[in-house]
Amino acid sequence: MERSEEYIKNERKQEWRVELQKMTKAKDRMSIERVQMTEMAPEERIKSQRVEVNVGLTKEEAILEAKRCMDCVNPTCMEGCPVSINIPKFIKYIERGDILEAASVLKETSALPAVCGRVCPQEVQCEQKCFYVEKLNLPSVAIGHLERFAADFERESGVISVPKLAEPNGVKVAVIGSGPSGLSFAGDMAKLGYDVTVFEALHEIGGVLKYGIPEFRLPNAVVDVEIESLRKMGVEFITNYIVGQTASLDDLKKEGYKAFYVGSGAGLPRFMNIPGENSNGIMSSNEYLTRVNLMGADSEESDTPILRGKNVVVVGGGNTAMDSVRTAKRLGAERAIIVYRRSEEEMPARVEEVHHAKQEGIEFLTLTNPIEYIADENSRVKQIKVQKMELGEPDASGRRRPIPMEGSEYMIEATVVVVAVGVSPNPLIPNSVEGLEVSKWGTIEVVKDKMQSSIPEVFAGGDIVRGGATVILAMGDGRKAAANMDIYLKEKYLSKKVEL
Repeated sequence: MERSEEYIKNERKQEWRVELQKMTKAKDRMSIERVQMTEMAPEERIKSQRVEVNVGLTKEEAILEAKRCMDCVNPTCMEGCPVSINIPKFIKYIERGDILEAASVLKETSALPAVCGRVCPQEVQCEQKCFYVEKLNLPSVAIGHLERFAADFERESGVISVPKLAEPNGVKVAVIGSGPSGLSFAGDMAKLGYDVTVFEALHEIGGVLKYGIPEFRLPNAVVDVEIESLRKMGVEFITNYIVGQTASLDDLKKEGYKAFYVGSGAGLPRFMNIPGENSNGIMSSNEYLTRVNLMGADSEESDTPILRGKNVVVVGGGNTAMDSVRTAKRLGAERAIIVYRRSEEEMPARVEEVHHAKQEGIEFLTLTNPIEYIADENSRVKQIKVQKMELGEPDASGRRRPIPMEGSEYMIEATVVVVAVGVSPNPLIPNSVEGLEVSKWGTIEVVKDKMQSSIPEVFAGGDIVRGGATVILAMGDGRKAAANMDIYLKEKYLSKKVEL
């Protein structure tokens, strides 16, 4: 599945690639300015939860941006990609104008290219390793924009390619959870010839891609097309099925499943345990975003209720906090405010998300921490007592530790509060499988390079192992688990003529 260095170098020497390399001089490539993706105007996009902010590149913009790529002998950009996309190859196909071939290259290693092109933090991964950044101190090639362009072009063309599949080997594997990790794993196992079934607890496939990420960042229709590609590869999906409750792993073994991949995510909300936190009007970001993204509570026709308010405060500084506060604005909040205990420089949210939030009129109250919620006579939150913070020495996360400032407390108005201070692993599988080693945080312990748990036939990855991470890191776990489960199953079943 993985491409060797020799393979990548030989690909670069192909005649068409050499022709492209010669067509434009290096200094001319370097003189092209990085493309800026067109965005919907802030005053327009805040009118709807379902209008995507980034519009995408035109074909002309994409081809010009692809010309910036030097087609390096040692493509360091690939070192920054958790799913090992052959970045120069897909970009050179775009430069050549062969966009469908570029999309096909993406699918060799990524099950979700249109998703990653939108939500992957390329700026700290592949793009950070780009030759332009490392050697020239210039803006990187817009790898993420080009990935999105190629995947979108294929979808809009209606000519959806399916990666090459090995002959079916008859071995059944089960995937628990249909988030990015499970989908990535399922795609790779299908390519290897396995009979793959994905079990999803919710009524829709996609996991956090559907319930956690708003459509203004990632339209559900885009996710659905990626899922359809997996269906065409033979992956079966079963919804409304809670492994550990609807059926146990032992039940599935009796149905013939030989191995399992647990990608059940981290959907258990965390709260701060401060006075007044049980007041009405205070909820987790999980609940808030799920009601809107998955249940359509933003629509007047929806029977799913959602709390709307004049003053909405979101506590936290990550991508989920940005998604929540921007959703509040779209639901009609006059003031939508981020309260974050560190400085803006310390925020884990993507720079793009913070930039978009500011464009949309989101207020940022940094170096501030809630210490108490004040409710009215109906037990509904009306104010938050907050305390100013200052930054001390770095903590284990590498960010400077926030320290409370004595006597700095004051009140802010809030009619709705969304708490986005992190999540914990979904506990059902870790708690229901005997012999499964689990950390004190409730994450499944795995051998890092194999993603294999203490039960040999059970592999795991994504948030159930990491406790909370990006879509692309979860996908990387899925790919690593597939490669190692393949080795395990071949040794156990396929190298010998064992009765399946």
